[in-house]
Amino acid sequence: MVSYSSVLTAISKFDDFSRELCIKSLLEIMDMFCHRLSCHGKAEECIGLCRALLGVVVWLLQGCAWYCEKLRELGPSASTEGILRACQERLNTLMTSTKNRALVHIARLEDQGSWSTVEQSMLKVTDGSGGLHNQTLRTKLEESVSLVKGIPLMLSVQCDPQMHASFPSVHAFIMLEGTMNLTGETQPLVEQLMMIKRMQRIPAPLFVLEIWKACFTGLIESPEGTEELKWTAFTFLKDFMEDVNIAFQYLLKLTPLLDKADQRCNCDCLGMLLQECNKLGLLSDSNTACLTSKRTEDREFAPRLKTAENANIQPNPGLILRAEPTVTNILKTVDADHSKSPEGLLGVLGHMLSGKSLDLLLAAAAATGKLKSFARKFIKLNEFPKHISGEGSKSASVRALLFDISFLMLCHVVQTYGSEVILSDPSPSGETPFFETWLQTCMPEEGKTLNPDHPCFRPEPGKVESLVTLLNNSSEMKLV
Repeated sequence: MVSYSSVLTAISKFDDFSRELCIKSLLEIMDMFCHRLSCHGKAEECIGLCRALLGVVVWLLQGCAWYCEKLRELGPSASTEGILRACQERLNTLMTSTKNRALVHIARLEDQGSWSTVEQSMLKVTDGSGGLHNQTLRTKLEESVSLVKGIPLMLSVQCDPQMHASFPSVHAFIMLEGTMNLTGETQPLVEQLMMIKRMQRIPAPLFVLEIWKACFTGLIESPEGTEELKWTAFTFLKDFMEDVNIAFQYLLKLTPLLDKADQRCNCDCLGMLLQECNKLGLLSDSNTACLTSKRTEDREFAPRLKTAENANIQPNPGLILRAEPTVTNILKTVDADHSKSPEGLLGVLGHMLSGKSLDLLLAAAAATGKLKSFARKFIKLNEFPKHISGEGSKSASVRALLFDISFLMLCHVVQTYGSEVILSDPSPSGETPFFETWLQTCMPEEGKTLNPDHPCFRPEPGKVESLVTLLNNSSEMKLV
């Protein structure tokens, strides 16, 4: 109900350090949430958290300086030392976290003048701690002040590079593949990624971490609709992982990225990814359970889509994962002999065209390297009406529907994934199917010039008039 930044700002405004019970109560309030500081709002709210954290650091330093001065004036006092130690411990706890120091550093860059207040407060603490008789407390104060002093140097100091290094080439390569080459085979993708890994000597866990970071980023940034389905399939169905347990532990620390992905997809994305890795044998049951438990704990504080409308939305990752085995089943069904009862094929096609089923199936096929096979089967299906025997009204209707539906589905494949899906491999029969001929001569594409003198662009006037008359007289379709 109340943001962390609002509470921290309110605490830092209380400056009567003589009221020790009030100070203790405020410190106890900080203990309730300072171990999980985060912000899930807009950019302005995140900057607000940075400024609030800087303000509470100043407040703690001022408190330490005030109690140091009191001890110097009035001599040793157990209660005063106790409240001084409490302030020092909270300051140390906050500043031990690299994330918190980074947030303070952001606030410093946003308002350069605010850092002078921090420096003045640190100077007062340093001067006051010199008169302390408790050597242990003095040393701890110096260590805490040292952490604050080091904040401006964060960008120039490289600590523990193996833990914090990033590898933008992996990120860029994944983004390029997910955007421009989604239909590519998995094995060449793995080989190119492994080459990058060897050339840059990337540790395996960080290598896998960078892949997932890129996948989730692409998923979050993708436009709604077909592009989102493509990225969802790419994230959850591409299998190029090797050393995953440590990578997942690193990924769990990227809470804002995971929360944003969960918001976009209206589900627990990491939980689904863990389940898939467990099914593939990349994660043991115990590791899966441990990682799932940690993510479940983090998600308690994440924003959710709570409206009744969103509650009924089926998450795309779940739909994609269910679509993947369906692709295999459809390929087997289309391969079967339907020459005696072609009506069965119409049922399969009708199921594929319901809702967004076709886009889900195509995305799953593309991510698993089956899209070309999928397209080739439907080219074969488009040719199938030529071989249906009989000229009865029912047979003619089935032929027309099979041709029309498969033709429109193939057009959708080309519009979504490009003509190379159809044209990159020659027809197994050696003959050029009708759809390939039509695609090359009549279908417009970006960067492609069509021949306006081709016969397909010069239909006989009588046929056009006949078609218009037929459509106007049809009970199912009227031309307005």
